[in-house]
Amino acid sequence: MRLLLDTHALLWWIFDSADLPATSRAAIADADNEALVSSASGWEIATKHRLGKLPEADDVVGRLPFYLRRGRLEGLPISLEHALAAGGLPGPHRDPFDRMLIAQARLEELTVVTRDRVFRDYGVPTLW
Repeated sequence: MRLLLDTHALLWWIFDSADLPATSRAAIADADNEALVSSASGWEIATKHRLGKLPEADDVVGRLPFYLRRGRLEGLPISLEHALAAGGLPGPHRDPFDRMLIAQARLEELTVVTRDRVFRDYGVPTLW
């Protein structure tokens, strides 16, 4: 399975938080699965940390590539196709980070590890 971690799932993975369900944790840890992290998640973490909404992510902002390598997670760059698809998504959902993850998941045929129901509204398979 090819997984794309939503930003909260990524942070809970890094922090080893009990908020990440065992099923999601097992899927991310499974070496047979490919676990990806969007560049949009790095952007979201840095933005929310700067705004004071993620004070606990200070170390993550400075060392996210280290945490990805340690967790056997791969970065997923944002391509022009991803950007155009995200910008063209219909509907009222305005969160630019979610819109990018939705576009990437649809174009790359990924299952998103998330508790956020909006992904299903866009026909994106989820795991939680």
